[in-house]
Amino acid sequence: MAARSVGKPVREYLLTLCITMAVTYLLTGPVRKFAIVAGAMTEIRARDVHREPTPRLGGIAMFAGLCAGLLVADHLTNLNSVFTTSHEPRALLSGAAIIWIVGVLDDKYEIDALVKLGGQLIAAGVMVVQGLTILWLPIPGEGTILLSAWQGNLLTVALVLVTVNAVNFVDGLDGLAAGMVCIAATAFFLYAYRIWYGHAIEAAAPATLFSAILIGMCLGFLPHNMPPARIFMGDSGSMLIGLVLAAGGISITGQVEPDALNLFTGSERASVHEMVPSYIPLLLPLSIIAVPAVDLVLAVVRRTWRGQSPFAADRGHLHHRLLQLGHSKSRAVLIMYFWCALISFGTLAYSVNSASMWIVLAIMAGSAVGLVLLLLPRFQPRVPHWAEKAVPPRYRRRRAALRRARAEAAAAAVDEAASGGAAPARTAHGATALGAYEKRDPAHSAGSRH
Repeated sequence: MAARSVGKPVREYLLTLCITMAVTYLLTGPVRKFAIVAGAMTEIRARDVHREPTPRLGGIAMFAGLCAGLLVADHLTNLNSVFTTSHEPRALLSGAAIIWIVGVLDDKYEIDALVKLGGQLIAAGVMVVQGLTILWLPIPGEGTILLSAWQGNLLTVALVLVTVNAVNFVDGLDGLAAGMVCIAATAFFLYAYRIWYGHAIEAAAPATLFSAILIGMCLGFLPHNMPPARIFMGDSGSMLIGLVLAAGGISITGQVEPDALNLFTGSERASVHEMVPSYIPLLLPLSIIAVPAVDLVLAVVRRTWRGQSPFAADRGHLHHRLLQLGHSKSRAVLIMYFWCALISFGTLAYSVNSASMWIVLAIMAGSAVGLVLLLLPRFQPRVPHWAEKAVPPRYRRRRAALRRARAEAAAAAVDEAASGGAAPARTAHGATALGAYEKRDPAHSAGSRH
């Protein structure tokens, strides 16, 4: 495609993304006040990691951002064709509205898990009825397999359920679900945009639009949800962004016919082989939401093994295990971000050039870095004395606290010697402060004694 024909759609996507982000961000504050008044508060439970009641219903602002993004895109020159040639945006909005309503009711009234599952099935069914479904699958070595109506519908519903619940299950730390979905949606947008404008396959246009809007929804909500979170997205938000992510995967995996790829690969079988690194992961979905999907599978197996309902809450999720290893909340969130980005963008890079060994080596190196981060939960960076002024204050507080504790202990010892033992309280306080600090950070204290 020529630069002239590509530049304008990029600007329109950025405009849609920014409008979605702005609407979500600006409405989250009023929604927070409404949630407090309505009593939609997350109380402290045994499995929770937050320490004070926090309002939910953040999904209200995210749904408003979705509607705003679709409305803006419908009035843009290039993106308007998505609405005139396809029913998928309307199907997405219908399914999103149903699952959002179910989520709002759950945030307020804590409805039964089976009722939520029923709402998810209805939302997926509504999208299928309106044409957002998987029609065919590219199978390596076999070519295109045309699915029957019931096969495509069943596969579509299963993909929606897996994605929605995977995102919902991973929403356990401040900023975790929104950040991970934002990372996955960014990789997905680059993939879909490459298929549409890189290879002139217009059937990828809806998926490209959905991913741009999803990025805006997550970016608009994240400033309110980063630690310490002022509001939670709740099920109304987590199920919503899971549905939008699933809709994009269904659209580009099952609607883009591999025959169209003959234009740049030479044959259908060759085109299928070239696109396998992206098609199959997007279908299952094991690359875009690999971390939430693994968490979902482990949760179902763990709870079923214990004789519990698969929807029963517990403290066995991946982010809970990171906290148990000794990671802080912020560090656990960043580690989950890292793995999500590594898998999503690694798959994206592999789909662009699957023959490059450098990509495989880079993914292996990134995995090694991730394992190191997991094995060093209590690692605290230290700097020499001469570099203290060049680092953030949090890296200087421990050294300053140690100096204060030692000074207090020394002053207490001098007072005790001068008064003949009449200041035991101060001496004990100084010794306790120094001992407590050295116990809390023994490596730093031992290193400073040399």
